[in-house]
Parts: sequence; C-alpha cells; structure tokens
Amino acid sequence: MQDWLEGFLAQETLPASFGETVSLVCAPLAARAAELRRALGPGVVVGLCGAQGSGKSTVAAATVRLLAMQGLSAAALSLDDVYLTREARRRLAAQAHPLLATRGVPGTHEIGLALEVLDRLREPGEVALPAFDKAVDDRKPREAWRRVAGPVDVVLLEGWCVGARPQPQAALASPVNALEAEADPQAVWRGYVNAQLAVPYRALFARLDLLALLRAPSFEVVLGWRIEQERKLIARTGRGMEDAEVARFIACYERLTRWILDEMPARADLVFPLGPDRRPLRT
Repeated sequence: MQDWLEGFLAQETLPASFGETVSLVCAPLAARAAELRRALGPGVVVGLCGAQGSGKSTVAAATVRLLAMQGLSAAALSLDDVYLTREARRRLAAQAHPLLATRGVPGTHEIGLALEVLDRLREPGEVALPAFDKAVDDRKPREAWRRVAGPVDVVLLEGWCVGARPQPQAALASPVNALEAEADPQAVWRGYVNAQLAVPYRALFARLDLLALLRAPSFEVVLGWRIEQERKLIARTGRGMEDAEVARFIACYERLTRWILDEMPARADLVFPLGPDRRPLRT
C-alpha cells in the first residue's frame, strides 16, 4: 500500500498530506464500491459529486487504483468530458440563451454520449472514453480518447453536479448574483438549466448505484479553489483563464453549487466534509 501511494503521489505531483484523503475518502469509497460489485455484478456506477476544485478527479483516480489492488477493473468518467463541443454550445446559445455558450451547467453536456459510454462499459470489448480539453474549451478528437477494456466492474462518474436534483420552481425567481441579475433577468437561462436536471440529467443520475459527495465548506471557498486550479492549468499548458474570468465563470455555477451543498448531504450515501485546505475532516 505504501509503495503504491508514494508512486501515486509522485505521478500526480501531490503532497504527502493526500495520504489522509486516501485513508478517509478513497479507501471507504472503494470499499463500498467493491461491496456493491459483489452484490450487483459488473457495471456498478458510483457517482462522485464535488464543487469545482474539490479534487474529484484525483479522488476518482486513487479509488480506481485501490479497486485494482482488490482485483477489480474500474474506470473513471468525468462529466466534464462529455461537454458539448464549442460549436454545439454556440448553436445552443443562439437558440436558447447566450449563457449556454459557457460550459458547465446542466444543458451543456451530451447526456446521450454519457449513457452510451456507461452501456458500453458493461460489455466486452474496447471502449473509448470521451475527453475534453479545457485549455481550448472543446472536445478532444476521438483518436485522442483513452481506451479501456470492458466489461468494467466499477465506473466512477465524477462531476460538480453529479446526482443533483432540480430546484423548486419558486427558487428560480430571484437571482443569486450579479451575473444572473444582469444576463438572465427573466430567468430564462436558469429555467432551462433546471428543466435539464428534471429530465435528461435525471435519466443519467438514475444509473447511479451509489452517490458520494465531497462537501466543500462554502461556495466562497470554491472560488479560491477554482482560481488555483486554473493557475495550474496555465502553468502546465500555457493557456487558461485569468482570475477575473474565473470569477465570472464560477458565477455560472453558484446557484447549483449552493443548492447541492444545502440539499444533497441529507440523501447522499456517503458524505465527505472537506476543510478550506481541501483536506477531509474527521467526523
């Protein structure tokens, strides 16, 4: 275990403190997933929800490794990787609301593609996992998609709004920030997003056998996490958003992030509270 962890930390350029996350988050998550695999057979889908910058992708990757150490095949699929292409979002923005050109909210993912991938991961044969390049804000070409061999025992579906439910209609009336007040005064955009959660996303989230939440301390903390995440992207690729752009971008997520933090903990199968430093809190 220790040799594996040291190698993982080095590969992902993570601090030694991430070992605490492995113990308090990844190990319990892997244990529950393995238990479900024994009960339900291959193709178990574990949903991992967490706000931007909360470490979902890294937690999912570590959990996949832990499952492999138990002799189980596992694959991580990010909701981010089934974003609509930039051109598709441009068309959607022209048809429905200009804010839908910005990736992120429900309605800007290709749900049919996500369902198709989940179906294929239950079957024998090679499966191509979609991939999105945030640096250029577009889906990667199919030849760049990662390949895995099916059937897969456990699929970790991670994303900032995985498992989210629509808000009550009355909650849409008042804007939660300046972006909504200025760019969506008639609540067309937020109404569209809510309707997407009620129908197509509901079909996707109905596939979850387990829902786990990485619970951020507050929305305010999330903004700092997301800025840090974008700075790392710029350092790695030379492309990305400046801090002011990140603040506007994250405003698109504010309504649902606050709603998830308020509503989801009472019904998620596993809740992992995080501190402002993203380290898991002992409960």
